[in-house]
Amino acid sequence: QVQLVESGGGLVQPGGSLRLSCAASGRTFSSSVMGWFRQAPGKEREFVGAITRNGGNTYYADSVKGRFTISRDNAKNTVYLQMNGLKPEDTAVYYCAAKTRGYAINTGPINYDYWGQGTQVTVSS
Repeated sequence: QVQLVESGGGLVQPGGSLRLSCAASGRTFSSSVMGWFRQAPGKEREFVGAITRNGGNTYYADSVKGRFTISRDNAKNTVYLQMNGLKPEDTAVYYCAAKTRGYAINTGPINYDYWGQGTQVTVSS
């Protein structure tokens, strides 16, 4: 069992930065691939990026590549999403998710077993 709690969302101007955190409880964090997803009103949940269990590899959606960075600290059971160069189209509820089966990064939400409650990110002037 893994419980995930996101924090760090808020209102930011275009071009600004935010860092989201996702704190996990449970013994399986360090053995889980961790992903970030987002969902805007009226749209499906979409993959943002993910990081492998030891943090050695990351993968990003094309829409955020070069602007967003995922990292993790297994000693603190926390995964981060650093978002730079934010755009209005980045406005969404952001979710972290844990994939406890297998070690590969997957982009489909169905592959992730545990989800946080989400944190709102609004990019607006």
